[in-house]
Amino acid sequence: MAITLTPRQREILEVFTSVDEKTGMQALERRSPSKPVRPGLTERIEFEYHRHGTLCLIANFDVVTGKIVSPSLGPTRTEADFATHLAASVESDPEATWIFVAAQLNTHLAATLVEWIAERCGIQDDLGSKGETGILPSTQSRREFAVCSMGCRARRDE
Repeated sequence: MAITLTPRQREILEVFTSVDEKTGMQALERRSPSKPVRPGLTERIEFEYHRHGTLCLIANFDVVTGKIVSPSLGPTRTEADFATHLAASVESDPEATWIFVAAQLNTHLAATLVEWIAERCGIQDDLGSKGETGILPSTQSRREFAVCSMGCRARRDE
């Protein structure tokens, strides 16, 4: 169900999206066209197909409007793919304040994404390095990064 908003209501709301991935989607093509409907019979669909590999869909669901925002389709699901997807999403409406809700997959917590957020928000702090403990290794450093990125949001609103 979509919620109808006035232009003023839409102005004051952020773009609040739920982002997720659908991996391993098969790209199939039927070997022969389906046979058309004939009197007393249903359409006959060819059962043999040619496989073109698999694709990964990354999409944002705008929770407020109920619409899909900036979907991307590609052959892989890497941290670079996810960061590129979010950057393209933000570029579709750069003046908006974006809020992304995502699962805690490794690509959603990757160094590429943290570095992109830090660059976009002008955060100069040491983010740590990618390794056994990961970027922003401690709970305290993650909390501080969240506060800094919230500050980025507040500065953009001024």
